[in-house]
Amino acid sequence: MSLESLVDEIRLRGEAEAKAIASKRGADLAEIAGDLERRIAALRAESSRATDAEVSRDRAMRLAAAHLAARRLLYEAREELLAQGFAETRQLLRDLTNEPEYAAVLRRMIASASDRLGRSVRVMGRAEDAPLLQRLAGKPFDPTPQPILGGVVVETPDGRRRLDLSFDELLRQRADAVRAVLR
Repeated sequence: MSLESLVDEIRLRGEAEAKAIASKRGADLAEIAGDLERRIAALRAESSRATDAEVSRDRAMRLAAAHLAARRLLYEAREELLAQGFAETRQLLRDLTNEPEYAAVLRRMIASASDRLGRSVRVMGRAEDAPLLQRLAGKPFDPTPQPILGGVVVETPDGRRRLDLSFDELLRQRADAVRAVLR
């Protein structure tokens, strides 16, 4: 073979190798580009899922906070209405102490307390009710004034058993029951 044909052969092999390398490089670049696109798509999808999860968590927290605030406002409104109702009831009980039937109420309270605690009891009440209680209870009346709206406080002479039939205590007991019903 001649030198020229050898050179042509080398040149042809070189061109073929260059084409093969260029072709392989193109395929490698396409593969790298495809891999890059897949990675970018996966990162975008993951970022989107993470963002959606964070938004959902934030929305749930805000919704829970709004529900809690609404429940608190409802509770406060109920408490305010209850307080107003009890204030009105206290005023009605205060007004009852000026009515003629108040003496009958005290008489029934003293009789009920005597039935429960026995006949030898001390009967106490408001300073304003002292003359009325003295007349109704007689000797068991204790003139020590009690800081109550009305009604009576009755206890055994030794002080071990006490029955509080004051309007304050009766109202407090009912207030607990009303609150329990509203919960």
